[in-house]
Order: sequence, then structure tokens, then C-alpha cells
Amino acid sequence: MFGLGLPELVVILIIVVVLFSGKLPGIGEGLGKAIRGFRKSIKDSDEIDVTPEEEQEKEKTKKKSS
Repeated sequence: MFGLGLPELVVILIIVVVLFSGKLPGIGEGLGKAIRGFRKSIKDSDEIDVTPEEEQEKEKTKKKSS
């Protein structure tokens, strides 16, 4: 793996944690909000409906007759 062993990776991890230790909670919070927003956008239906009116009317009549 690019000539990096476990000891080198541990040293790099320690350096990263020391440099970004004050910013890590903010980064984690931002990442969590982004993931929640993404999941919410997937579950919610689109706000703008671009279906032509004729098809909407057909769907409404199908639902009423069922």
C-alpha cells in the first residue's frame, strides 16, 4: 500500500488528530447533517410536479374507482 506500513499510518493518524482535534466535532456535525438531509430528500416526494395535467386526471380517476 504505497510502501506505508502500520506504524506510518498510525503516525499520520496521530498528526491528523492533533491538527484537527478542535475542528473534528464540527466536521462530524456537518457530515451528519448532510447525511440526514440526503436521506430526507430521497424519502420525500418532489416538490415540483411536472406530470402533464391529462395524466394526473387519469391517475385521479383510477384512484377513485379503486
